[in-house]
Amino acid sequence: MTATLSRDPQQPARITSRLGAILAQRGIAPNNAAQEPTPEPVTALELAEARIPARYRHALADHPQVTAWANAIARSGRPGPAGAPGIAEGPSLRIVGPTGTGKTHQAYGAVRILLAAGVRLRWEAVTAADLYARLRPRPGFDGERDLQTLMRCPLLLLDDLGAAKTSEWTEEVTYRLINHRYEHLRPTLITTNLPTEDLRTALGDRVSSRLSEMTECVILAGEDRRRPARAAA
Repeated sequence: MTATLSRDPQQPARITSRLGAILAQRGIAPNNAAQEPTPEPVTALELAEARIPARYRHALADHPQVTAWANAIARSGRPGPAGAPGIAEGPSLRIVGPTGTGKTHQAYGAVRILLAAGVRLRWEAVTAADLYARLRPRPGFDGERDLQTLMRCPLLLLDDLGAAKTSEWTEEVTYRLINHRYEHLRPTLITTNLPTEDLRTALGDRVSSRLSEMTECVILAGEDRRRPARAAA
């Protein structure tokens, strides 16, 4: 004879009821037992701060020309995903001044203004010296893709332009980068120690001519803030 196992159709309900009673005794609401708290939304500014160097993570742009530029770029963006503005076309900004006058601080502060305003943008930041090191030809590496990425990026921060040692190769790389962004009106933030006439000597006429036309120039003055203050005489 074969034994037949009977199944109680009410068993799952009784198990559920018993589990609910146990959870209730322990002060746990059954409906919320398996639910995890909803994470807080991460803002574009919070995401960007992970990419900004620690020293400039909370930079605040306070120069009127810098803040005016950032606000103008934010207003001119085309609507992107979920209606948030995105970077389209616009003017560029060149921040000039001696070493230690806060040029990079102001530039990252401008980026933070755009992100705080809700602008959704893809952006890159690189020093001129790192740019050349990154793209320098070497076996098994093709820097053309990286250069194209920087050319087409909606917003580029090019820091310390003119400070690196130059050659025919660096001049050509700089020309290709600046010329592409010049022709396509892509907003570019540039910091440099060199006024226009010295940039012409360092980078050539083709680059300096385009920078003069495509950028508004902001001049910072003052002493090197990185050095300890001199003791009073």
